[in-house]
Amino acid sequence: MKLMISAALLLAATISPAVAQDAPANANTSPPAADTLAQFTLDTPVEQIVADERAKAVLDANIPGVSTHESYDMFKSMSLRQLQPYSGGQITDEMLAKTEAEFAAIN
Repeated sequence: MKLMISAALLLAATISPAVAQDAPANANTSPPAADTLAQFTLDTPVEQIVADERAKAVLDANIPGVSTHESYDMFKSMSLRQLQPYSGGQITDEMLAKTEAEFAAIN
């Protein structure tokens, strides 16, 4: 099962660079500082979620292993909504709904 997730994430990583080329050359691609007020959603890049202690706690509680996954560097710029199809069913709609509700509580 872990191999399936890794394979899916590798596939996602090969798709992501092509999408990233559409961004303007001068776009700021670094995540905001963890101490800035942020609105976390299922469309927030995983690396921005992990940068905030409260949001990371929500992520780790509802979708264990995402922030510590061996392929984290390959999918960290993706949102949870983008990552779900590549998870091989490991990230369910129910997990996302619960995560979204808890993000709303900390926003």
